[in-house]
Amino acid sequence: MYERCARSSDTNFQPMADDLKMEFPERRTTNVLLTILLFAAVCAIAYGARRVILLFALSVFFAYLMNPAVKFLQLHSLFFRDLRGAAVIEAYIGVLILIGLATYNFAPAVVRNTVKAVDQVPIILDRVSTGEIAADIGDKYGWNDEQKARLRTVLVRHREDSQGLLKWLDHSLSQAAQIVGWLALIPILAIFLLRDGNRIVEAALQMLFPEKHRHPARIIAYQIHAMLANYIRAQVLLCLFSLAFYTIVLLIFRFPHAIALGVFGGMLEFIPVIGWMSTAAVIIGVGMVNDLHWVWMIVLLLLWRVAQDYFNLPRALGHRLEIHPLTVIFAVLAGAEVGGIVGIYLAVPLVASLLLIWRLRISSAESPLGKDAASELPPSLVSTARD
Repeated sequence: MYERCARSSDTNFQPMADDLKMEFPERRTTNVLLTILLFAAVCAIAYGARRVILLFALSVFFAYLMNPAVKFLQLHSLFFRDLRGAAVIEAYIGVLILIGLATYNFAPAVVRNTVKAVDQVPIILDRVSTGEIAADIGDKYGWNDEQKARLRTVLVRHREDSQGLLKWLDHSLSQAAQIVGWLALIPILAIFLLRDGNRIVEAALQMLFPEKHRHPARIIAYQIHAMLANYIRAQVLLCLFSLAFYTIVLLIFRFPHAIALGVFGGMLEFIPVIGWMSTAAVIIGVGMVNDLHWVWMIVLLLLWRVAQDYFNLPRALGHRLEIHPLTVIFAVLAGAEVGGIVGIYLAVPLVASLLLIWRLRISSAESPLGKDAASELPPSLVSTARD
């Protein structure tokens, strides 16, 4: 009987003993938690270093912008054919010569007008806050006394907004030198990417992926390279649109140095938010100082911004990257909400990269990845990468 009770007790306590032998916490739970913590840490570091990330992103985009000229010089150079480093130097020398010619022809007059505008804008904003400028606007456009009084009332009611704009202007001017210094680093960093870009990518693939996974990783890198090239081409197209718009409108309103201001605005279009805001501030300031139709210019600039952001940009990027224009709008708005300027600039390439990886994953599920995997990519991406 004693033996029977012992066997019964051993049988009853066996499951409890098995439970005690289980690992706590489980290996799978630990892996999931560590993955979540690692992802959160990476996101926190990326958010803290968002300015540096934007700097390197702009350097990558500048390298893609210069790459066609470097390739052309590498193939057709008279002295250093087939030498990548020499072609990069020649391309930079050519850009510096163009900048020097433009500076020699336009810089003195533009600087004079800019200094004059910087000196006069605070005075004009002070008159806006007090409502005194309503009389000048009314006399210019033939308003009656009632219309002038109505505008003066509106301006006085929004005096705090005008004073806030003046404080923002002072703060922006104080940070201008820092922004220019950061932007000066972009072409310097791009030199290394233009010269050693292929070796950097190959070294990263060898460091991050084992040998059996390097071929799929190369295909993904091939696609992202093609996507970024198309993205830069779309951005250049948008810059040309802005250059044409600014130049035509400024010539119609007879602004001084209309062509130089148009080129300036077109170049700054490449920089999100800050670029078009700086262009608008310079154009409006020149209009105020020279007593031109700056009120109509504000209206046209706002209309152009809406057209550029919600019509031209989605269609240009959507066509080049082969994603729906609504996806582009959603990516830009979500990027602005999450990461500000950095989010605006990186949202579309990031979404396009994720879509490319997803398409590759689907295609790899249907057929194994191999040498013919690139033939399944969108034709425009393949042709761009081969160029």
